[in-house]
Amino acid sequence: MKSTTQKKKILVTGGTGYIGSHTCVELIQSGYDVVIIDDQSNSTSASLKGIEKITGTRPEFHPFNLCESSHLDSFFKSHQTLQGVIHFAAFKAVGESVEKPLAYYRNNLISLMNLLEMMTKYEVPHLVFSSSCTVYGQPDELPVTEQAPIKKAASPYGNTKQICEEIIEDTLNANPGLQGISLRYFNPIGAHESGLIGELPAGTPNNLMPFITQTAIGLRSSLKVFGNDYDTPDGTCIRDYIHVVDLAKAHVRAIERLLEKQNKTEYEYFNLGTGKGSSVMEIIQSFERTSGQKLNYEIVARRSGDVVKIYADTQYANQELGWKAHKGLDEMTESAWNWEKKYRERQSTSK
Repeated sequence: MKSTTQKKKILVTGGTGYIGSHTCVELIQSGYDVVIIDDQSNSTSASLKGIEKITGTRPEFHPFNLCESSHLDSFFKSHQTLQGVIHFAAFKAVGESVEKPLAYYRNNLISLMNLLEMMTKYEVPHLVFSSSCTVYGQPDELPVTEQAPIKKAASPYGNTKQICEEIIEDTLNANPGLQGISLRYFNPIGAHESGLIGELPAGTPNNLMPFITQTAIGLRSSLKVFGNDYDTPDGTCIRDYIHVVDLAKAHVRAIERLLEKQNKTEYEYFNLGTGKGSSVMEIIQSFERTSGQKLNYEIVARRSGDVVKIYADTQYANQELGWKAHKGLDEMTESAWNWEKKYRERQSTSK
């Protein structure tokens, strides 16, 4: 006899993007009904096809920008069975945000405010917010715990994440029916093991890993390493790199926590990382090891807005959220290369 239990419906904003698409896969495989809103300013419909091939389910998809409040209102009016929202949709490049601060403030803040307004109006009670370790600025102590002070952001992008968290907390305080979790994650890299979805930025990549794979595949002449004179063992910046599939699973766990009323307060936040810092050069060395490719790179001047080193204390997320990162650095770089090769193969055969 078939179960008549209705699947819980979750809205994923930015769901065709890098982290969003991987989270959609994990949600569907965990039994959720997924609806996506994405204006595809930094993604393509290829990820929808990838999600469908991996899961056997093509999510309902709505292509518009969350800053269009009337469009968003119409969407919520016609989707009154939503039980939660996972909000990824935002501009996310540190360097670009330094060059275009107004674009980042306009897009990242207005989209969130519109979303919260509709969640309040249509009584959608649960929000998981895609935040970032950039809220900590350059921390005084490492590893970074959730109790670390929120310092002045090193970039407009980081500042939008700080402001967004403040907006969420204030909105939840004013609306007792709303509850939320901010996931402050570190540096997601890698791709799904199928090679069907991965990181595919529009134009020139702003993140390290896609620039590495695009250089290795021949799309870029060389990789720029921004500075080798930092106060780190090899002079390059240190980050806590986390496999995107591990990260996606944390979002499923967070929405479950809210739905099952396991949260301790109306607003919670967790650091998501591996607890281990790796330098840019260590990423390059891992990639060369797992791919067998010799990478052409050059050392250039430091980039404005970059924090020197940051990595997470993951104990709170491990114990309280009940989540842990499992995949290592070589698995991350190997899966990213597998994705890049398979994507380019698909592109060449479809021409």
